[in-house]
Amino acid sequence: MNLYLFNPDTDLALADGHENYLSPASARRMAADLAVLPLWYAEDGAGVLAPSAYNADFVERMADSFPLGATLVTEPEVAGLVEARPCPWGWNPSVRRYLRKAGLPEESLPAAEDLQRWRGWASREQVAGILEKFQGIPHCVGESVNLRDVADCRAYAESCREGAVLKAPWSGSGKGLRWCRGAWTEETERWCARLLRRQGCVVASPWYAKVEDFAMEFVADGRGGMSFAGYSLFRTNERGAYVGNWLLSDDGIERHLEQYLPCGLLPQVRESMRRELATRFPTYAGCLGVDMMVCRWADGYAVHPCVEVNLRMSMGMVAARLRRFLPEGDGCRAWFSVEHCPTPEALLARHAEDEAAFPPWRDGHSVSACCYWPLTPVTPASRYRAFVKVVPDTALLRSHTGPWR
Repeated sequence: MNLYLFNPDTDLALADGHENYLSPASARRMAADLAVLPLWYAEDGAGVLAPSAYNADFVERMADSFPLGATLVTEPEVAGLVEARPCPWGWNPSVRRYLRKAGLPEESLPAAEDLQRWRGWASREQVAGILEKFQGIPHCVGESVNLRDVADCRAYAESCREGAVLKAPWSGSGKGLRWCRGAWTEETERWCARLLRRQGCVVASPWYAKVEDFAMEFVADGRGGMSFAGYSLFRTNERGAYVGNWLLSDDGIERHLEQYLPCGLLPQVRESMRRELATRFPTYAGCLGVDMMVCRWADGYAVHPCVEVNLRMSMGMVAARLRRFLPEGDGCRAWFSVEHCPTPEALLARHAEDEAAFPPWRDGHSVSACCYWPLTPVTPASRYRAFVKVVPDTALLRSHTGPWR
């Protein structure tokens, strides 16, 4: 059986690089609150590794309302799953050590040298080489450079007329990013110097006038095979952190994006990216997503085909798997989001408001055309929740930061 584990700190663990890495309290809280999220993207017969407290009752209730084929597996049960194939959110030395200590056999885990290779592939330093492959495609733009000296960081930022974005090679969602739009500051210089000491590189690119965030999701088989798994149309906040996904069909996302772009450009980008990823990451096995954007360019619009590569499971892939539960047709729009509140009381209040404002999700074995649909339990200790809202209103697609705020 495949054994799924939600470890959202994987990018932070990659930045650290050591098997004894301890994630921040906020990341541990998120992992605990959203532990059963894999229930919604795991296949029939799979297991989801999570504590039974609070989660067991929630999983049972969801299984009564949705055709879920995965089951809850607790940590003490792992040692008995001798043929389990672990499927964490993302691989890193820390999660490998955890799964080995939990009782999975060594042969079921990636070798340490494979993880080291995948860590390099997961770095934002890869973006520069990928973008070179798209320079000859009309309506594709994008530049990324890898800088290893503070003076070079300053020179690059000051050379970008509209401003620059400086990035850590590895960081979590919305973290490790610094916008330079205006004069170079001492604070930015210290930020770059600190990042160079810790990670050895600053990844820099010009600022682009973004219109839409989207991604292409892929699955690699570890033997050079790479298949397209779907589009992701998502939103980020002003800091670049993930806000949520529209749960549209691939055709619907293509139609939405082609209001800006020439017909046929997205399939061309998709196939070019599939081939490039297969060549660049030949032994990686698992999900990976490429974040892209539509941006204003000259007198029209263009595609930035590689903002970054996520060599792991992603919220965009979760969104793609969630579509199977939705009503068919274009009569409704669904929004998938992960929300954080500063206190458990605030999160419980938001959850209660949504339960009161929206009809229940239960309608046989599919969601109704207008409902609130929690994906994880909201407990007296929770600070994070994952949910879907379905509404019969196509106009909500025009919202930039997501609906119901």
